[in-house]
Amino acid sequence: QLQAYGGGLVQAGGSLRLSCAASGRTFSGHAWGWFRQAPGKEREFVAGITWGGGTTHYAGSVQGRSTISRDNAKSTMYLQMNVLKPEDTAVYYCAVRFGHIVTAPKDYSYWGQGTQVTVSS
Repeated sequence: QLQAYGGGLVQAGGSLRLSCAASGRTFSGHAWGWFRQAPGKEREFVAGITWGGGTTHYAGSVQGRSTISRDNAKSTMYLQMNVLKPEDTAVYYCAVRFGHIVTAPKDYSYWGQGTQVTVSS
């Protein structure tokens, strides 16, 4: 089970740190990812990280403004988002798949429930 939290309302230019905690299993050897879905839009890849943390991948829209990381001891993944923009407003989901990082939501098997991020202008 995955639990995403840390969303909220923030002004443009501000920062948020999202967390995704796993319970019941550690998902070792899996790739972890953050996705987001804005109203009326398809779910899109934001960032991904391998279990060991050695490989990360970012969508161009957040590259340079966001940092994905994980704490294996806590079975938790994080997404630090800085210089937030109104277009970052969405429900953010965490997901896990066995294997390497990919960007298609359909390739992820396990999903958290989502946390709302709202960026005001």
